[in-house]
Amino acid sequence: MTDAQDTAADSTLRTTGGTPPDDAGSSATEAPVPLLEPREGIPPVITDEVALARVIAAFAAGSGPVAVDAERASGYRYGQRAYLVQLRREGAGTALIDPVACPDLSGLGEALSGVEWVLHAATQDLPCLREIGMVPSSLFDTELAGRLAGFPRVGLGAMVESVLGFVLEKGHSAVDWSTRPLPEPWLRYAALDVELLVDLRDALEKELDRQGKLEWARQEFDAIASAPPAEPRKDPWRRTSGMHKVRRRRQLGVVRELWETRDRIAQKRDVSPGKVLSDAAIVEAALALPANVHALAGLNGFGHRMGRRQLEQWQASVDRAKALPDAGLPLPGQPLTGPPPPRAWADKDPEAAARLSAARAAVSALAERLTMPQENLITPDTVRRLCWEPPKTVDAQTVGSALVGYGARPWQVEQVTPALVTALAAPTA
Repeated sequence: MTDAQDTAADSTLRTTGGTPPDDAGSSATEAPVPLLEPREGIPPVITDEVALARVIAAFAAGSGPVAVDAERASGYRYGQRAYLVQLRREGAGTALIDPVACPDLSGLGEALSGVEWVLHAATQDLPCLREIGMVPSSLFDTELAGRLAGFPRVGLGAMVESVLGFVLEKGHSAVDWSTRPLPEPWLRYAALDVELLVDLRDALEKELDRQGKLEWARQEFDAIASAPPAEPRKDPWRRTSGMHKVRRRRQLGVVRELWETRDRIAQKRDVSPGKVLSDAAIVEAALALPANVHALAGLNGFGHRMGRRQLEQWQASVDRAKALPDAGLPLPGQPLTGPPPPRAWADKDPEAAARLSAARAAVSALAERLTMPQENLITPDTVRRLCWEPPKTVDAQTVGSALVGYGARPWQVEQVTPALVTALAAPTA
């Protein structure tokens, strides 16, 4: 049992009642208790500006951190917009806000400026919150905190159960949150997701402090809060599932044309692209290069349920790709902005391959000692870049500077630099 797991089992972090443990830490280690109802019941969904103004005032007047969550309709709707926003703060209770009816929540975001936001897996929710005007100035990510503390399972339900002793019902996590009106069981689930988030934050803060990792976590949280919005992905069609089967440039052109056609249709209809045409069907058509609608209709994914007009639409995309001049066809793979794939290192640069092997082993051993995932200790991409092009002089200063240049936080530089210096020097010693 790791230190983190041992502390998670400690009675001071466990409660079986309807409220958090008291200041004296009195609690029990009985079986986890299902959390069935929010403490103040299910709040009404905020759908107008007057009600929203009351919520803003209440949360501005509240105290302590604010728990924040958002529900999307992944797999049902186009994009990753928020369809429900949940908040909870001491003195304000819980609020459920419909961002479709109230699309501008910048007033709420401003009212909570300077307040610590508590989120679980913050990077998943921050993009959709940013779209509606909610951007935290500081945050605490309970999932990331769990990773750094060494918990083996870091989903919200698992963390609440192991740390606080409650069982959250997770049956509605993958429903279509764009549904209106939202059913009461879904709203109950949504309210419960923020019910104990601040309590979980407080317990994890104590555990991180006990392990000497609290400052590390704060640096990670600051990095997330200050990170700019992600750049649009270049050539997103290349992420089509099954692309590894597509080898020829003409076939790649078909994938691109079908993907872009599907994306336009999905965006216009506001549905998930997979509901318009599956990735498997796109790859199937690219490999077959059908000559006409009849041939296309015989392929998997273009069956009898698809109408003639739809088939003609997809065949037109195939025909456009087939008519492109060679110069207009996409090249295999994407231009590399960093080192080549590690599998090619042994042939291209055996010394670099040896450095990478030594560095990976060193990082793995250090991560095990620190009880955290390797990728949270230092990103694999950073290790690869450092090993492919190490500093001319390998020492703590040059390796540390290189890590900073790749975006490593101070705590990461401090922890991994000695191990990486040894690993980089070993293969050529």
